[in-house]
Amino acid sequence: MNLRIIFMGTPDFAVPSLDILVQNNYNVVGVITTTDKYGGRGKNKLLESPVKKYAVKHGIKVLQPKNLKAPDFIEELRSLEANLQVVVAFRMLPEVVWNMPEYGTFNLHGSLLPKYRGAAPINWAVINGESETGVTSFFLQHEIDTGDMIFQEKMPIEENDTAGDVHDRMMLLGAKTVLKTVQAIEKGNAPTQKQDDTLATKAPKIFRETCEINFDQPTQKVHDFIRGLSPYPAAWTTLDDLQLKILKTTKKIDSHQLTPGSFVSDNKKSLQIATQDGFIEVHELQLQGRKRMKIVDFLNGYKFE
Repeated sequence: MNLRIIFMGTPDFAVPSLDILVQNNYNVVGVITTTDKYGGRGKNKLLESPVKKYAVKHGIKVLQPKNLKAPDFIEELRSLEANLQVVVAFRMLPEVVWNMPEYGTFNLHGSLLPKYRGAAPINWAVINGESETGVTSFFLQHEIDTGDMIFQEKMPIEENDTAGDVHDRMMLLGAKTVLKTVQAIEKGNAPTQKQDDTLATKAPKIFRETCEINFDQPTQKVHDFIRGLSPYPAAWTTLDDLQLKILKTTKKIDSHQLTPGSFVSDNKKSLQIATQDGFIEVHELQLQGRKRMKIVDFLNGYKFE
């Protein structure tokens, strides 16, 4: 089987999956990624996606359609004569695109489907205190994240892992799963399994306004919420009229008489915030418009009342 592959993806998460196909000498005839955007300080720098940068460096044709249903894009996509499409961290595709290649289009999703269908599976798995997650490759169909599964690979979530920690390990596990899936399709023996919709859970997109920390909860739940949103979009709170993003914490179960949300600091190296049944110890945080910093560095320049 002579595979001609189109790869679709945008962020850093997708780059190892594209790279592993290139390194294993698969014929990637084109890459589809997001359009360039202006960003950076002053919004005057044109930013290219990590996937585009990789493709340009390796001489792979890049398409950046604004509209995935536009006739000129569909015509150009068809002209590449791909017989397999691989999707990793891209947007929703119209049927005219995912149904085009002979061997179909498969997606890599950052959860053990049918759990955590949606835009933020890593975040929600950590927020919900899961001890295990993984990746799933599956063939696309009409409803999002519902297609027939090909392979699943599991990975643990450690007690203090942030969403960023899980993301970075999953990125590499995902690349291996993409390669495994392509190899199975190439040999004509890719296994497929229907998803059990009765076991499905959702992982909707997360917005900043829902990231404010509610400390009037058990310590474990607060800790999981903070690490599940770290480093992005980041859980935040207001202490001493100062808005802070809390990025790294540990938990301490301990009885106290303090109101949840009140804080204790030695103004040197410790900041603890009370919960229902203990404290959240803050290790790293970020002030608005500033870089991430360790609590020692923060307290070196700011003293609480």
